[in-house]
Amino acid sequence: MFLLSTLLTKLISQGTLHVRDHQGQTHTFAGTPAEPVVTIRITDPKVYNRLAFKPDIAAAEAYMDGTLLFEEGNTLLDFLTLMVMNSSNFKKHPIQNVVRRTRKALKRFHEFNPIAKSRENAAHHYDLTEELYRMFLDEDMQYSCGYFTNPEKDTLEEAQIAKKRRIAAKLDLKDGMDVLDIGCGWGGMGLYLAKVADVKITGIALAKEQLRVANARAEEAGLSQRAKFEYQDYREVSQKYDRIVSVGMIEHVGAQHLEEYFRAIQSLLKPGGRAVIHSIGRQNPPGATNAFIRKYIFPGGYSPSISEAFAAVEKVGLWVDDCEVWRLHYYHTIMHWRERFLDHWDDALKLYDERFCRMWEFYLTGVALGFRYGTNMNFHLILSHERDDVPITRDFIGKNERALKKQGL
Repeated sequence: MFLLSTLLTKLISQGTLHVRDHQGQTHTFAGTPAEPVVTIRITDPKVYNRLAFKPDIAAAEAYMDGTLLFEEGNTLLDFLTLMVMNSSNFKKHPIQNVVRRTRKALKRFHEFNPIAKSRENAAHHYDLTEELYRMFLDEDMQYSCGYFTNPEKDTLEEAQIAKKRRIAAKLDLKDGMDVLDIGCGWGGMGLYLAKVADVKITGIALAKEQLRVANARAEEAGLSQRAKFEYQDYREVSQKYDRIVSVGMIEHVGAQHLEEYFRAIQSLLKPGGRAVIHSIGRQNPPGATNAFIRKYIFPGGYSPSISEAFAAVEKVGLWVDDCEVWRLHYYHTIMHWRERFLDHWDDALKLYDERFCRMWEFYLTGVALGFRYGTNMNFHLILSHERDDVPITRDFIGKNERALKKQGL
């Protein structure tokens, strides 16, 4: 318990953490203010040193294994909130400095994503059963950040419609256009765009389960002649398009492949066309992916800083016509997902097991808090070949949004 106590003494500067060890002894770590107060119990002494050296993944694994428990009415949300509130203090501990430097040194290895590896990584997360995702996503199965105009009142469904509407407004579609949807998911965005205008949608992804659902949805909606979804990597596309949309995709590219990704955008975009890129990002300088997320949730994944994205765009010669930052929208989105997942816990148990459900709860809770207290955010880029391919003011976005909303879209 010595190493863990040393870490927690430096870590907790806000709130109070009571740790009951496997012998029943309570260790208290308090900051100023003393609230919130969280009590945890660790039943396996092997967990102590693991938490001291790699707290992000060790805490997750201990919770998944049932050796980290909560007492006095506390929950995982309470515990992770306290940890994220104090996360900036990790740099004060020498062990964590070594861990952080090591992780950054291995970044290129962890994010090396040639096509074959990208297929494997996509299947790891997205080829889980459709039924699991329907438990917590909105009706359209949008697995990306919604757009909340009023977080206190907006439903998840309303926020996701608003997101699709805003992206469509930025694309400014015209009848007859060819549109590429990179990382199309379950097809919701592509099908929405096919309803907005008489355009031809080509969606690509590397998750066969998603593509099965997307094509079935296109058939059911009577849009299969205008919207098709194919198993293809963005580096394998050769046709050129009037518009390109990519939502929640570059988080799977890896920092060392960002230039390759944006070069593909540059190559696939017709003269006069534009691309709208929606991505998770980070407010702070370039870093490395959380060890738990990398191992269990998104292997090969990395959310780039805006500086990394801009640097890659600069190298391929595209214009950044607009950049919009969404700060708290994903926090509200994921908290909706978390609540719905917890409501369907027993249903998820029928598909997987207790360890999986605990893993998924840790994932949703931790990532949500990263947007609430950490440096995570979302950003939108509008890209084009020439400086005047996109209107010089943002007025067209609001105008298009109002027109779509008036049509009930």
